[in-house]
Amino acid sequence: MKNSIMLNLSEQSSTSIYQYIFDFFCKLGFPEQQSHIATAAGLLLTAALLLYVLDYIMRRVFYTALNKIALRTSTKWDDYLLSNKVHVRLSRTILVLLARQFLPIIFMGFPVLTAALVKFLDLVVLLTIYHLVNSLLKTCRDIFRTSNGFKDKPIDSYLQVVQIFLIFVIGTLAVSLLTGNSPWSFLVSLGAASAILMLVFKDTILGFVASIQVSANDSVRVGDWIEMPKYGVDGDVLQINLNNVKIQNWDKTIVTIPTYTLLSDSFKNYRGMQETGGRRIKRALNIKMSSVRYLSEEEITALKNIRILSPYIDQREREIAAYNKTWNTDNSSPVNGRRMTNIGLFRAYVLAYAKNNPNIHQELTLLVRQLAPTEYGIPLELYMFTKGTQWVYFEDTMADIFDHLLAAIKHFHLQIFELPAADDLRLLVSKEERAEYSL
Repeated sequence: MKNSIMLNLSEQSSTSIYQYIFDFFCKLGFPEQQSHIATAAGLLLTAALLLYVLDYIMRRVFYTALNKIALRTSTKWDDYLLSNKVHVRLSRTILVLLARQFLPIIFMGFPVLTAALVKFLDLVVLLTIYHLVNSLLKTCRDIFRTSNGFKDKPIDSYLQVVQIFLIFVIGTLAVSLLTGNSPWSFLVSLGAASAILMLVFKDTILGFVASIQVSANDSVRVGDWIEMPKYGVDGDVLQINLNNVKIQNWDKTIVTIPTYTLLSDSFKNYRGMQETGGRRIKRALNIKMSSVRYLSEEEITALKNIRILSPYIDQREREIAAYNKTWNTDNSSPVNGRRMTNIGLFRAYVLAYAKNNPNIHQELTLLVRQLAPTEYGIPLELYMFTKGTQWVYFEDTMADIFDHLLAAIKHFHLQIFELPAADDLRLLVSKEERAEYSL
């Protein structure tokens, strides 16, 4: 009863306003038809002006107050609300709802215009609600990104799924308003075209499933270093979206790959290395086989001057002496019994050097092993981990180690294998020519 009374009062007031403006134009000498048009234009201009004034007041008063409040608080969520313009979307939604409520009453004297205006305002209401909800979703995304539990999760993928669903709902309601049919009839017609929709949104569906599986299995996170040579990927994951994954390579190029390739193709994730805190060194020195031999007593005595190797030599001498004494070894031939070799002492030196290196991780695997001989010599491989995982630190540490070993190997009477260079060949030819000339 109360609502009907209020509606009747609104109708009467709008009719009196319309009649007053219409009479005003008639007194000015306008014909009746032109007076109706002028009255409609005047009402429309007045309504637009009122809405503009309300919007101006909201921007000047409401927005400024919210900005000051957000700056004074220590929380971040209100800053995200402002950065995503939630307050702007909310005020615009309120204005559109007010226009939807009062404009049809103002233009009650124009039934055709009122019907078109109502349909237009309904569409604008749907659009403003979509923008408001979308801003709220982006705010939730930003809040989750700063949370320790969600900052490395593919939040963008979930946001895009909700956005697609929201667009679908808004689109369905908009079609229903324009056609005047029930939304269910539109959904039924979409069911018949589901095969076409599956084909159109194939990548989106695959990406959505891949995002869920990647998140559930924790196989890739934002910030991980991954490597996929097939797609030229070797760098950090910047973003995991619904349809693609964005990676920044070490050369600062950006590579974008479909999300479902993280399931269909293999890739290498270096997260385990980064979490462990050590980066592996796995490189070998190829030693020339002809330079491997037993060491004499004088050479062993000279090597005792190496501080980190001296304890090992003393222990080794005692073990060898005890063994040879037990088995009555004939020392006339160095092959009899046990002897120290230059490659064995060099291997012990490399291990001792690594154990005394402050840049080598002592709690992870640390060994110096001899691999099977090849046509390039005997590979003496260093297998160890640096204390840091940064690329520059890793390369500097490894270079320092091999710089030292390449310079120290000559003191063990060993040689590094290398293929003949052009100078070697020219020297060989020159020696042959001199030998022929002397003959």
